[in-house]
Amino acid sequence: MTTAAEVAAWMIERLKADDALYQDVAVSEIGNKFGEEFVTINGSGNMAIAKSVLTAFNKLSGDVVWCRSERYWRFRKDFDLPGRQQP
Repeated sequence: MTTAAEVAAWMIERLKADDALYQDVAVSEIGNKFGEEFVTINGSGNMAIAKSVLTAFNKLSGDVVWCRSERYWRFRKDFDLPGRQQP
């Protein structure tokens, strides 16, 4: 049986391969590849990654930032603001 940590590790590998991981693409692929138990409907009614996966991803991801305006993760750059969330 797949765990949230394994899904998070897959997310890291995708991020390394593509230099970016868009949330909408990740949600779709996670649901198809690992099962619907790893995705959820958020408060806005949109498909989202399950909190257990995001928690595991945050522990594994190290120097990764979340670009809120475009809804994707990428590796930190020199010009980034402190913290994980970027405008």
